Amino acid sequence: MKYDFTTILDRRGKDAVAVENIPIPGAQIREGFSRLPMWVADMNFATAPSITQAMSERIAHPVFGYFPMRDEYYDSIIRWQRERNGITGLTKECIGYENGVLGGVVSAMHVLAEDGAKVLLHSPTYIGFTGCLTNNGYSIVHSPLKKDEQGIWRMDYEDMDKKLKENKIHVAIFCSPHNPCGRVWERWEIEKAMEVYRENDCYVISDEIWSDLTLEGHRHIPTQSVSQDAKMRTVAMYAPSKTFNLAGLIGSYHIIYNSYLRDRIEKFSSLGHYNSCNVLSMHALIGAYRPEGAQWVDELRQVLTENANYAYDYIKEHFAGVTLSKPQGTYMLFLDCEGWCKAHGKTIDELQRAGVEVGVVWQDGRPFHGEYGIRMNLALPHSQVMEAMDRLDRYVFNA
Repeated sequence: MKYDFTTILDRRGKDAVAVENIPIPGAQIREGFSRLPMWVADMNFATAPSITQAMSERIAHPVFGYFPMRDEYYDSIIRWQRERNGITGLTKECIGYENGVLGGVVSAMHVLAEDGAKVLLHSPTYIGFTGCLTNNGYSIVHSPLKKDEQGIWRMDYEDMDKKLKENKIHVAIFCSPHNPCGRVWERWEIEKAMEVYRENDCYVISDEIWSDLTLEGHRHIPTQSVSQDAKMRTVAMYAPSKTFNLAGLIGSYHIIYNSYLRDRIEKFSSLGHYNSCNVLSMHALIGAYRPEGAQWVDELRQVLTENANYAYDYIKEHFAGVTLSKPQGTYMLFLDCEGWCKAHGKTIDELQRAGVEVGVVWQDGRPFHGEYGIRMNLALPHSQVMEAMDRLDRYVFNA
């Protein structure tokens, strides 16, 4: 490999939530165990060199005043979407800056739905959706994903249709690839979902922030690409932040082809006078979407595939009573530990604390609507993923 995904970085004192916080209340790492940050969704890899190079070139000029968005910013997005996702015909006018995907979701909701409206989401559900929607007064209706005979998460189209009709819902949040389940939806699945939304006159806000991080054998299909109706019905949210580990820089973007929706969403997002780009964030995206950044992502996807395969196989073989689906995208695992907890007379709180005590800092899955769930980040050097599995084997699940 050309790029380094094996060095273990010391992030202490470098403004990293992943290593400064422990998300499990009352849990502490025991003496003698190093910290393995496997919870919040950022990566323990250095970002692509093309990004730091682009930022360094801009920092070399010591004035950081007001600035216009460069045409190069929009051109980079258009080229990236064409080369990575096969999107043609995308123009600058359809692209809008967003400080973050969740902020974009809120702006779109205020345009698409009245105060207090109900919105349809699949469950398990990304905790960020829950927070931003309820904080703004919206009511969430869940349509649970179901596992098929092969353990693959699937949408329940009949349930979606029923919930939309019964609750008179006209806005849905669609997560593609899905967080926390790791599903990369196939084209036919998206087509069928969009048909359900069309039949119920339901607009769609599609979070595609994980679109670049599909694992080997899987490819992201943009929601807006499956039909002309989907193109005009959907507000799509993207960002380089998940792909390139840039969450601390802030910076996302939307793609909206429907000019009626676009004009109103951009107007709403401007009302707080907060939704504006940082000059270094702009240059970071430009650096990320260069050919060198694309090569870096391709190597990263190989690393994440190896980590996901290893962790999945290890858990299936060694941790009786823990069930999971093999992820197809993202770098997260979503564990269901109900069988293990009941067999061992342990609560999910006790299990989560036991993992943290031996340095495996993972995340409570209940806020994602997994009653016995744990969400686990695999974006670490492979040696640390192996170490985590070994510790969980010796000290937690088979102690």
